[in-house]
Amino acid sequence: MSAATALPRFNLPMAPRDFLARHWQRAPLFMPGAAGGLDHPDADTLAGLALEPEVESRLIRGAGNGPWHLEQGPLDEQRFAELGDRDWTLLVQSVDHYLTEVSLLLDDFGFVPGWRLDDIMISYAAEGGSVGPHFDQYDVFLIQAAGRRHWQLGPQCDEQSRLRGDVPLKMLAHMPVE
Repeated sequence: MSAATALPRFNLPMAPRDFLARHWQRAPLFMPGAAGGLDHPDADTLAGLALEPEVESRLIRGAGNGPWHLEQGPLDEQRFAELGDRDWTLLVQSVDHYLTEVSLLLDDFGFVPGWRLDDIMISYAAEGGSVGPHFDQYDVFLIQAAGRRHWQLGPQCDEQSRLRGDVPLKMLAHMPVE
């Protein structure tokens, strides 16, 4: 690696102790430009990972009230040619296990207990692509290095939150946007 090659860095806009006190497991934080130096894996790289049997991946198709469809990987290369230009998202788990450049971002979070860190998931969404209104039961870092996405945040949810019964995903029946 040449001296001119920038290593990926996560530029936290505050001291780690402030991040832990104000945001970690408490409140969302929007940090434009925080994943500096990361040449984000492009759609072809993520699709290539989704073809591999050892890589966990999901393809979600749908928008709005649906219909919604879920396909678990590994995916077939021909599948991507059939998708069209709208309303689908590819999710690839553990990208940090396969791409060193992505794994280096975790180096900047040494102040978070190791048992709290799982993996880095990266998604690629075509125009209108979404995973629908949902909630996660774990801490999530979302990194978007390319494209445009419309994010909405809802209230705190738990296992009592009402889910839709007509979709193959754990999608909220109603999500008031905050």
